Amino acid sequence: MDPFFLVGAVLCALSLILCVAAVVTKTYPGDAAIVSVAVVELFLVVYGIGAGIRQAGGEAVRGEPWEFWGYLATALIVPVAAFWWAIADRTRWSNAVLAAVPVTIFVMLFRMEQIWNGAPFS
Repeated sequence: MDPFFLVGAVLCALSLILCVAAVVTKTYPGDAAIVSVAVVELFLVVYGIGAGIRQAGGEAVRGEPWEFWGYLATALIVPVAAFWWAIADRTRWSNAVLAAVPVTIFVMLFRMEQIWNGAPFS
C-alpha cells in the first residue's frame, strides 16, 4: 500500500470528522470545515506532483495512465466546487456538501491506488 494513499486516507477521515461536526453545530459554513477541505485539496496537488515525479522517474502506472490522471484531475475539481458552493450558500447544508468531499476523494484515492498498482479487480 502506497504511503500517499495512507496519508490521504487519514486527511480525508479528519476532514470528514470536522465537516460532520460543522453540520451538527453550525448554521453557516464552518471555518474548520472549509480549511479541512482546503487541506485535502493541497494534499491532492502534492499527490499529483509526487505521482508525476514517480512516473517521470520510471515508475510505471500498471493500469491505464489516462484513467489515473483523469481521476486525479476530477478529484482536484471536487473540493474547489464544494468551496464555491459553501461560499454561495451560507446555510447548514453547505457543510453537508463540504462533508461529501472527503468521502468522495477517499473513494477516488482508493481507485487511483488500484490503477497505480494494477489491482486484480481494477
